[in-house]
Amino acid sequence: MDDQNVIRTIEHKRRFGRLPGIKLSETLLAAVGNPQKGAAFIHIAGTNGKGSTAAFLREICTRAGIRTGLFTSPHLIDFTERIQVDKHQIPFSDAARLGRRLLALPKEFGASMFDYCLAIALLYFKEQNCGLVILETGLGGRLDSTNVIEAPLVSVITRIGYDHTNLLGETLGEIAAEKAGILKRGTRAVLGGQTAEAMDVLKEHLHKLSIPYRCVDTDRITSVPGGFCYPEEEPYQMQMLGVHQRENAMTAVLAARQLQELGYSITEEDLHGGIADTVWAGRMELLSEQPFLMIDGAHNTDGTRALKQSLMNLYPGEKFHFVIGVLADKDYDEMLEEMLPLADKVTAVTPESDRALKAEHLLDYMNARKIRAEQKENWREVFAPFLSGLGSENSQEKTVAFGSLYFIGEIRKFFQLSR
Repeated sequence: MDDQNVIRTIEHKRRFGRLPGIKLSETLLAAVGNPQKGAAFIHIAGTNGKGSTAAFLREICTRAGIRTGLFTSPHLIDFTERIQVDKHQIPFSDAARLGRRLLALPKEFGASMFDYCLAIALLYFKEQNCGLVILETGLGGRLDSTNVIEAPLVSVITRIGYDHTNLLGETLGEIAAEKAGILKRGTRAVLGGQTAEAMDVLKEHLHKLSIPYRCVDTDRITSVPGGFCYPEEEPYQMQMLGVHQRENAMTAVLAARQLQELGYSITEEDLHGGIADTVWAGRMELLSEQPFLMIDGAHNTDGTRALKQSLMNLYPGEKFHFVIGVLADKDYDEMLEEMLPLADKVTAVTPESDRALKAEHLLDYMNARKIRAEQKENWREVFAPFLSGLGSENSQEKTVAFGSLYFIGEIRKFFQLSR
């Protein structure tokens, strides 16, 4: 099997395995020598902000001279985005080589695509002699495939909200309990901003396991031009747009402070330079300034709430042309309720996924609320004019595309291939 077919085979593996991810990963990794054993990890769970927090941490640690592995999901364009060492994606040939080794194992493993990706990552990080690995959970925490690791140096739980409620629970407390499943005796913890309900559950787990922890106090984060301030810290500058990114950045800083206490040589310059230099594709990313086109992977209610607040903060009093493509298992009605007050018009599209919500369902919802809306069968028609600099019919219009990260990845790929 050639390299392309190896990766294609893995990408087409089932979304969920026959057993909980942690059980499948235990079996799969044992068959290849348990590459996770002996590695130093930062483990990140949460509903929103995991990827951005991981990106901030990777930048800080790499600047500090720590050979840093990063495992995140999903990818936007290329499979190899999921697995990086010192900001370099795994070479496609290496991903295929390790994937071929895994595919040669007995078929009865029944592993999912995510399990294969994780195993490739851990094998590669071991080959690359990574001094630290930043590991983002896929779904939940307690039963997630990544929870196969032993106690990490630092466990991070970013903001918890409603997502995947059919699997994780109907209340924030139930969801928090699943996320808290990554907490193990012997780790240190950092908590992003949480609701009182989620925080009570997380603290109960922390106290039960005698885990020292730090919490981001979001009320004490204040804006300064180009960045933010936090008590007892020098002001931070940052490129990442969005008020929520200040919380993610501060979560990363507190995690890095925990590493300092463990003896890692991370300077103030590393911290400030890392926050300032971090970029993370698909998160309030400007693809074009004139005409204006922004993309964002806000795919649940908390995500759209953060996007709405950030747009109001950056562009006070303005209305937007929203292009929306979401998956059918999301609370799209609540997402739309958040965003529609800022809408001048809305274009509904269907992402290229078998889990996509059909555009006509979005259109029906908006028509019932008398929102100026249209449906595009081919979402590329919306974005093609931006490639020629024409944008929409109204050159002053601000277009913001949001929804599924798969949809955001499709847009980025379209622009990348068309330019």
